[in-house]
Amino acid sequence: MTARRMILMLAVCLAPGVQTPAQAELPPEQLHSLFNQANEAFRQANAAVADEDLARRLYEKAILNYEKIINDGRIRNARLYYNLANAYFLKEDIARAILNYRRAERLNSSDTNIQKNLAFARSKTVDRFQVRTRTRVLQTLFFWHYDLPITTRFFLTCLTFAATCVALTVMVWFGRSAPTTAAAVVCAVVMLCLLASVTLEAKRQSSTVSGVITAGEVVARQGDGPNYPPSFKESLHAGTEFDLLERRPGWLHVQLSDDADCWIPDDSAELT
Repeated sequence: MTARRMILMLAVCLAPGVQTPAQAELPPEQLHSLFNQANEAFRQANAAVADEDLARRLYEKAILNYEKIINDGRIRNARLYYNLANAYFLKEDIARAILNYRRAERLNSSDTNIQKNLAFARSKTVDRFQVRTRTRVLQTLFFWHYDLPITTRFFLTCLTFAATCVALTVMVWFGRSAPTTAAAVVCAVVMLCLLASVTLEAKRQSSTVSGVITAGEVVARQGDGPNYPPSFKESLHAGTEFDLLERRPGWLHVQLSDDADCWIPDDSAELT
């Protein structure tokens, strides 16, 4: 427990998010009070090393307050989701920890603490999926697309665009030379690759709905009903992530990280 608490850092203030208290349904004073109560419960839970039951109750209190801010206050904030995910993780609800780390990541993909804690939570899940060879090759060849946050890629796109403009300006003023021509071409190619990466990622994020299995164990099926045969020999477990392909009454058609698809009951998972 101590090692986990060392890696999970609690934020003590709300960072800029999608919505502000002025847009919320709860008054700012109540939001501030709920946030302070949640933080205090989290601190007390961390201090209750000798009493696991007390710590669990305090984490649950922190979770309830954070979720009230999100749901009733309609605050969408990366730091708030991060705090909520930390509380879920230390309560040993890995699935909802992953769910809320991903929600935080969607709002702030450049935060290294979110990335580290999400990776740590993923390491605690039961299910493991083999990434296909084609996907591994693409991840190796286009590592910058898969490894760099979209905000970093956008910044680099702007930087290489500026460098291209500088190189072209030098060529106009001083005439063409091999070094300036090469610099202009290289910067332009890099800029176009990064721009394509940012565009594709933005399109993917806007069109893809993801989720996490929150039930302890669920039988994945080949169709949207309990009479269909199971898709796999083993059940899927809490913390397994997926992309949503289709939604029907009571069922979700999902795609797993190894590209396998199946149907699961919609009450066994939550969407990010």
